Parts: sequence; structure tokens; C-alpha cells
Amino acid sequence: MVNSPRPSVALLAAFLLLPLRLAAAEPQAASGASEAPPTAAVTAITGKITIDGQLDEPEWQSAPKLARLVQRQPNPGQAPTERTEVTLLHDADYLYIGVLALDSEPGRVIGTQMSRDATLGSDDRIEVLLDTFLDQRNAFYFATNPSGALVDGLLSSEQLNTNWDAIWQVRTRRTDRGWIAEFAIPFKSLSFPADRTSWGFNLSRSVYRKLEEIRWSGARLETPFNQVSEAGQITNLVGLKQGIGLDVRPYVAGHWLNRRSTAGSDYAKGHTGLDVFYNITPSLKLTGTLNTDFGETEVDARQINLSRFSVLLPEKRSFFLEDAGVFNFASIGPTPAGGIASTGADIYPFFSRQIGLLAGQEVPIDGGLKLTGKTGRTDLGLLAVQTGDTSFVEGKTFLIGRVRQNLFEQSYVGAIFTDGHPGARQSGQTYGADFRLATSHFLGEKRNFVVDGYALRSANRGVSDDDVSWGFSARYPNDKFDTQFVVREIPRNFRPGLGFVQRSNVRMYRGAVSFNPRPDDFLNIQQMFHDVYYTRFERADTGQLESSDLYITPLDWHFKSGDSVHAVFDPNWIYERLFSNFEIAPGVVLRPGEYRFTRYKASIASASKRRLSGSVNLNWGDYWSGSAEQVSTSLTYKLPPWFTFTLSANQTFARLPEGDFTARIYTSTVNYSFSPQLSLSNLIQFDNRSRNLGWQGRLRWTPVPGRDLFLVFSQGWLKDPTGSGRFTPQDSKLSTKLQYTFRF
Repeated sequence: MVNSPRPSVALLAAFLLLPLRLAAAEPQAASGASEAPPTAAVTAITGKITIDGQLDEPEWQSAPKLARLVQRQPNPGQAPTERTEVTLLHDADYLYIGVLALDSEPGRVIGTQMSRDATLGSDDRIEVLLDTFLDQRNAFYFATNPSGALVDGLLSSEQLNTNWDAIWQVRTRRTDRGWIAEFAIPFKSLSFPADRTSWGFNLSRSVYRKLEEIRWSGARLETPFNQVSEAGQITNLVGLKQGIGLDVRPYVAGHWLNRRSTAGSDYAKGHTGLDVFYNITPSLKLTGTLNTDFGETEVDARQINLSRFSVLLPEKRSFFLEDAGVFNFASIGPTPAGGIASTGADIYPFFSRQIGLLAGQEVPIDGGLKLTGKTGRTDLGLLAVQTGDTSFVEGKTFLIGRVRQNLFEQSYVGAIFTDGHPGARQSGQTYGADFRLATSHFLGEKRNFVVDGYALRSANRGVSDDDVSWGFSARYPNDKFDTQFVVREIPRNFRPGLGFVQRSNVRMYRGAVSFNPRPDDFLNIQQMFHDVYYTRFERADTGQLESSDLYITPLDWHFKSGDSVHAVFDPNWIYERLFSNFEIAPGVVLRPGEYRFTRYKASIASASKRRLSGSVNLNWGDYWSGSAEQVSTSLTYKLPPWFTFTLSANQTFARLPEGDFTARIYTSTVNYSFSPQLSLSNLIQFDNRSRNLGWQGRLRWTPVPGRDLFLVFSQGWLKDPTGSGRFTPQDSKLSTKLQYTFRF
């Protein structure tokens, strides 16, 4: 047991200023601040290109290649160990990108997945970024691996949303010299000014077995690939055809439900709906949905909440995920270092799961309209949704508006407004403003620095005070030194009707410093991470200390093999003060009072490039009034690129004077990809709190880009509470959806 650490202005200032002093002592990077980004002309063609992963047409052979790519890591600025040739072509309808990824050991090229929007972090891969408006903030993202996986997304303020699915093609082919990727991106799938002939562009190749990344532009350790401001430019984009900018996507859906849990009869229903996408201007897109269906949506991952505060479940419905980045607000983050918990005080003035879902029950969406895009240097987002009547809530209209005025290269000022409340016979509004001041040339050096701030008010019926939240953060996010300082106040009556708040009536402070060197030729280590994070919560009304957390990572080593020792003996000093009873588990109630406890963490993970990989995380020590061990394990087996099996367990074994309890969640995924166009995913989950075993199987077939068939089957079983190990079948559900895009 230890006393709660107490902050001081000097300590928090030291957290913020230390890396600035250290950075001043660092040597200048090899690429100076005055280095201009590269440019390249795209070759215009009239001949036909067949997308087959071969690059055998004469146009590929005669067109000039991009200037040489350079390493970002492990040796920034040096020549790559494997040669890459990149060729850019265009006709009136497509941008073509051909990549010849030569490899001295072609048998060791890694491509373990084929499914749509797969996570390619453990594969060799090619990534492409297109900043069609040259605004240095937003971009289209495309990626693939040697197995031909299609991954696409939208970048907004350096946040990648891969739930956006474009109509495009890519084909890959392995050869005895490496592998080839051939992209064809229709101009009808992109938004861009009709009179602009230059776009922002960047390309990255990763050779995963060497942990090597090479780039065309911005090849510095301080620059992540999604930092759009570091892209180069491509020119000669003339004579492009966007069409009239209209996509019409009708769909047919059906659902069958067997209600075994309530002894009800079978239920079957079929219906049709429509999604429409129209580019009012090249930079403003109107999206409409009618009789919306989300039957193809993946089920939520199970969680057992052992905290006093709400748990955030991510949005997974496609209508709300597309162009979602425009509604992002400066009241979340900054992102902590790996292995460090978030503050639990993020504020979402608009959280789309508040629409169409209420207390775990689905509310039908009759229709919706969304306008997203930009006009000049202003980003816009408008959303209107109409829900239908149910037995537990009346139909409602929800409105959300967002505007951001871009400043300089990476900064903005903005505002947000929401109108509506999901609860029965309730209403409310939320409005506020935010700003971001960001640069990648801090103090004349190639260094990143970001300052965010916001103020929000929730105007709910019957509430007139303590409803304004505000916050400020500053971060110096760079490769060797990373620091952040955050302050945020969430008063007791701040409750955004269409938003999400994890805890209220608090004032939060966080200060953090990370020192992350890359040693030369020491124990085969790629990078070391050392963190100190201090977080403090005070009650906003009385100023009393409610909780504090001091976490230190003395050793987090990532090896060049891909294996990691994330923690050996990380200490975590925690203070909690309860002002009311807290039922941490059924029948286990913690009384009001002060709790001081110390916990420790150990964590290791093997390289995910291997056919068999896994991780083990162990937390132990004092826990509230007693002690507990928390064990998280994961095991993954791959038969690349078709089959992936993962089994994970998250277990807590607690022994408290108020009572002992065990919390368990078991999760398994079994995925099989027949091809990049046809994949089957299965999610199996069990937790001992609900005693429910659930399975969802999901088949997606895309025979032609823009045409999709989904088949989703869900089944539940309830475990016998007597401990006999018997499971009783519960509800069964089958959903199907066929959608077809007509493009004009």
C-alpha cells in the first residue's frame, strides 16, 4: 500500500517541457526542414490496362518510374534493402498504380490474409495515400498485401476509418523475384476538384520479416504514414471523368428468427431499401438511406465491466461509419502509449450508437440524410435521421451539424451542434467549439507538436447549471520523445443527449513522458519504450480527490524479430475514493471510503508473422480492499492466406473481504477466406456473468466491386447455473442482404 501521489504545477510543467529540452539537444535529422517533398508526373495513356497483377502491357514498361524510395525504418534515410519500382498511369476513368516489389528471398514474402479490410500489420504490404484536395489533412487510403486483400479507408486529421468501402480493384501476383501489385482506382470513387491537376500522394512498402518500411515521401521516424501533410505530389491529372457523381444502391434483405428463449413462434420478414450517394459538387457528397437495414453488421465483443463507469462500445453500422471522421471533436485523446489505459474521461458530443439503439434494443431507422465534404478550406458535416415508433419509444428526428475552418497546414477551429435525445419523451441539445494548433516543424525542427482545446454545453430540459465541459491538451508526439499534458472538466449535469460520457462531476489531469530510444546493435532490439503516466481526478463540485493513478514502464523492448517484452515488473500505484456503494460483482459491494493499492504487470508477445503466435499479460497485487490476479492470454494459428484461428481468454480472480469473485470472457475467431472476394468469419464468445455462449457466422461475397451478398447466422446457448456444464439453446437468427450499386 502507498499514499496517493499528489501533483504540482512544477511536476506537470516538467512533464511538458522535458522533451523540448531533450529535443533541443538532439542532432538534426538527415533530411533537413528545408527539404522539398517529391513530385512526379502521372503518365496519360489511351491503351487498355487489364488488372491481373502482371504489369505486362507496353504502357507499364515505357512509363517512367517514381524516384527511388528510402527507408523510414530501421535506418531512416538509407537505401532500402529490397528494390521497389512504382509506375503511375491514368486514362479518363482510372488511376493505375503498378508496384514491382522485388525481394531477394521471395519464398519469405509474408501475406497471411485475404479478407476485405483485413488488418495487415503482420504482413508485407503496399499502402497508398491520395490527398485529392491538397489540403494536407484528409485523404483516401488504399492498401494490399501479397495475397491480394482489399483494404480501403478515409483519413481525417490523421485518423483512419477503414469502414469506408470504395469500388476499386487490385490484383497481386507472387513471382520468383518477389511480388507484384496492380491497382485500378476509378475516378468516380474519389472526390476531387475538377480543375485541379495535382494531388497529394504517398506510397509505403513494408517488408515485415525485416521490420523495414520504405516511403516515397516523409521517410522520418517522427512521421506516421497517415500524416497527410508529409505527402509528395503527383501531377498531369488532366482529362479525368467523374461522371455525374451518382451511385444508387438498392438492396433486398430478409430475416428469420426463432424465439426459443421466450417460447415464441418463428418470425420471418423480408424488405427492401435504398442507399443513394450523390456528389452535389466534386467536394460535397450527399448520402441518403431509406428503410435502413443493418443485418450484416458484426456483433459486439463481450465485456465485463469491473469499473464504476460506462463502457464504450464501438460503432459498426456502415451508414454511420462512412465519412464519420468529419464529426470528430477535440474532446477525446490524446492517445496514450501502448499498454497504458486511456483516461476514461473522453467526451463524444456525438456518438452515433445513440441513434437506432436504446437500452440494448433496436429502434428502426426509417431514413437518413448526410452531407459531408468541404467548400474551400471549410470541412462540413450535416446529418439528419428519422427513427420509427416502437413499443418502448416514439419515433424521433435527430440533427447533427459540424464545421471546421482549416488554418495553416494542420490546424483548425470548429463548432458542433446536436439536437435530439434517444430516451422516451426526452429532448436535448449540445453545442460547442474546438480548435487544434498542430505543426510538424516545431521550433524550426522536423518535430511534431499539437495543442487541442474545446468547450461544450449540454442543454437538457430542466437543467440550468453545471452543464458546461471544457478541456485542453498539449502533446509532443515524436519517435524518441513523446509527452502529453491534458486537463478536462466534466460537471455533474453535463449529459449530451446524442453523445457519450464515461464519468461526470470530475476534473481530470494527466501528465506523461515517454523516452523511446532505438539502440544500435544491442540484443537485436528495434526500439525501447519507457513511460511515466500520472492521472488524477478531482470532484468538480468540491475539489476532493476521487482517484489517481501513477504508472511506470521501466522496460518495454521490441525486438527486430517481431517479438516483444512489453513489461516485466511495471508498478501501478492507484488511489480510489468511493462516495457511495459500488457493486463490483453480483453480491460483492464495496463501501464508501478510501482505497490505496499497488499492482504490477508483466506482458510478453511473440511475433505475429509466425504461423503460431501468442501473448500473455499478467496483472497482480493489491486490489481494492483485497487482492486479485488478472490474466489475459491469446493464441493465434494461421494457414496463410486462407485460415486464421484465434483463441483468447480474459480472467480476473479477486479475493476481497466483501466476497470473492471470478470474471471470465472466452473469445474465439475462426476465419476462412476462399479468395479476396469471398470470406467467412466466425465469432464465438462466452462470459460467466451472463452465462451466455454466442456464435455469429458471417459470409461476405463480392463477385464484382459494388455488388455484395451477406449471409449472417447467430445462435445463443445459456449455461446451466447449477454447474452441470449443460447449455440450453436460445434464439437463432438468420439474416441475408443483397446489394447492387448502379454508378452514373
